Amino acid sequence: MRSGLRLAFSGAGARWRRTMGLSDMDGNFTLAHLSDIHLPPGRRYLGHYQAKRVLGMLNWHRRRRRHHLASTLATIVADLRREAPDHITVTGDLVNVGLPSEHEAANRWLASLGPPERVTAVPGNHDIYVDMALARGIGHWQAFMADDEPVSAKDPFPFVRRLGHVALIGLNSALPTPLFHAFGRLGPDQLDRLGPILSRLDDEGLVRVVLIHHPPLPGLAHHRSALQDAAALADILHRHGAELVLHGHNHRAMLSFAAGPTRAIPVVGVPSASIGLAHGHQPLARYNLFSIAPRLGAPIEMVERGIAVPGGPVIEIGRRVLDPALAAVT
Repeated sequence: MRSGLRLAFSGAGARWRRTMGLSDMDGNFTLAHLSDIHLPPGRRYLGHYQAKRVLGMLNWHRRRRRHHLASTLATIVADLRREAPDHITVTGDLVNVGLPSEHEAANRWLASLGPPERVTAVPGNHDIYVDMALARGIGHWQAFMADDEPVSAKDPFPFVRRLGHVALIGLNSALPTPLFHAFGRLGPDQLDRLGPILSRLDDEGLVRVVLIHHPPLPGLAHHRSALQDAAALADILHRHGAELVLHGHNHRAMLSFAAGPTRAIPVVGVPSASIGLAHGHQPLARYNLFSIAPRLGAPIEMVERGIAVPGGPVIEIGRRVLDPALAAVT
């Protein structure tokens, strides 16, 4: 399967590599990152009333639906298809109040981006909004979180997907929370498994990209919406290393650097991919593209693409080199 994936990806991403001034023969892997999709919830929520869901639906109808626009998301996705990255990652909040019908729609939306071999997702707090069986919730899009190797159906995280010289490590920071809270937690089981996974992938010579919904370092989010065990995750990254960490949740463009065993680790947050009308400090819809060289330790190049004005086209917002040698560690 892995050799087949390499062949399938060998021709993708060529257009974007040319725009970056990279040779089609350089072996770079292009990775797209979008997050916080917030697909419209629809009307099929009878029989699933809970206090948190009722308030969440009120919040959607009174506020969120005016900012998270299906037309804006469609514009972003159309541009993403034109850029033709090798793989697409989505770091959670595909839905709003975690209804089974929403998760069915999320599965269809992910499939519209590409097959599971080309698309990877991890859940966000809105995806695990209340306590419910895995099969009725994020289990609908389990194919987009499948591990390279068999894992426990009860504990599917962390999962690993090897894609050429890149390895994606998917974490689940989402859990049901009380009203007016959106914090996350990995828990001891995921944390205990993560360190050995990172070390094993490093021994394989792979570029390790960690996917998580909540900002992974202390101090990057308000305490009511922060990752509660961020310090423990930062310690694992410090001891075992990674080459890149991608997250969403804050609906803002963010760049931090975590301490690693030999070099700093870029930690990149992306704004929502569906915001079509300015909302507080949240920018209009964006996504990021990364060019990842096969050589471990090589700087990763990043391009931000998004809309600059409501209803406008997708343009290049900015580009930068994520060079750990120039980083100030958070």
